[in-house]
Amino acid sequence: MSDLIQPKVLKGFRDFLPQSQILRDTLQEKITEVYRSFGFVPIDTPVLEYTEILLRKSNGETEKQVFRFEDNGGRDVAMRFDLTVPFARFTAEHFSELYLPFKRYHLAKVWRGEKPQAGRYREFVQCDVDTVGTDSAVSDFEILNVMKAALNKIGVNNITIHVNHRGIFNRFLNKIGCLDKSEDILRSVDKLAKVGEEEVLKELIEFTGDKSKADEIIKYISAKGTFIEILSQLETMAGGPDKDSQRMKDIYDMMCASGIESTYVFDPSITRGLDYYTGVVYETFLNDLPSIGSVCSGGRYDNLAGLYMKEKVPGVGASIGLDRLIAGLEQLGITEKKGSYLDAEIFCSDAADIVAYQKVAAELRAKGVNVEVFPEAKKMNQQYNVTEAKCIPWGIMMNKDEIAKGTFTLKNLKNREMTSDMTSEKAAEIILKNR
Repeated sequence: MSDLIQPKVLKGFRDFLPQSQILRDTLQEKITEVYRSFGFVPIDTPVLEYTEILLRKSNGETEKQVFRFEDNGGRDVAMRFDLTVPFARFTAEHFSELYLPFKRYHLAKVWRGEKPQAGRYREFVQCDVDTVGTDSAVSDFEILNVMKAALNKIGVNNITIHVNHRGIFNRFLNKIGCLDKSEDILRSVDKLAKVGEEEVLKELIEFTGDKSKADEIIKYISAKGTFIEILSQLETMAGGPDKDSQRMKDIYDMMCASGIESTYVFDPSITRGLDYYTGVVYETFLNDLPSIGSVCSGGRYDNLAGLYMKEKVPGVGASIGLDRLIAGLEQLGITEKKGSYLDAEIFCSDAADIVAYQKVAAELRAKGVNVEVFPEAKKMNQQYNVTEAKCIPWGIMMNKDEIAKGTFTLKNLKNREMTSDMTSEKAAEIILKNR
């Protein structure tokens, strides 16, 4: 009987081969570059937190999804299900060390024990960006702006960002006498795109106990028109102008001034299910694949850090769901697969010439070319197969005569064109020009 253990991963978890991981790393690097360009700085927090930290302000659905256990010290701990709640704890714990406003980004894995499905896993990466310490329309707009910029940077341009304001919605609910049911109503409305208007209406009737009030809510979340037209309708239904509707006007003015307003729509059905959001909320959809759901979402959470400290620290942020985004891009066929970061492979035709190969490799690296030397003098078709698996675009070969002259042959591995009498300087110029 074999003692071998079958190699397998848990349901909802995945291994990543080089092509997949290179894509993920490349996207994260580009997103990070954009975050930094807006002035955000990196932090990190532990994978494990005390359960009371993560679940003190969450609904029952969140609690069901958390990976929770007792550690060897008898402590009740859980794995973070997002990066926002740990950031709130981080802010409270390090408040005296932070300058305000504090702008942070955090790209890391989180864990949720929900049912795996297309684009949804139990372990996934979130790319968060947040500002705390200011309740300014500027910071709200900046997060909305950086969301668009980050997605555009990775080649995702055909998107629509749906924006709403919970404050206006709560004023409306207060006006119709349903504010005490706001959390249930918000979570129900948040499911509109998934379950449809009829099912949401049933839930609203159940929560409010009044069909006429449920109908009013449906009318509110179904408002149509331009950004400003919808805002005007909601403002009227909520009882008139107030600071929340003025905030949305200020944000829209900044969008127009920046020339990006066409990416954003006012969508009163966007509420975000988590109950720590208090102001502006938003979700981002791929126009060519809306069915996959939001790939970037967030909002203002002015009271979240207050769970862990007396001072009120306003905050606003967003998160790109990297795994769902990649799943969508793969369905659309617009991801570029790479098997390595190499620009060129120096083929080994004779092990006796390995020193000459290494000399050329060093010269090319000094000029910015990513290159490696094949380590053994295997058959050329074997070397080609490995190079092809790595998606390396250029090959370098040299015989005895070329080594003596200090030259080599450069081969374009895509179209098979070969250029002889190359020097490291000439080859680097060609390779980098076509990178």
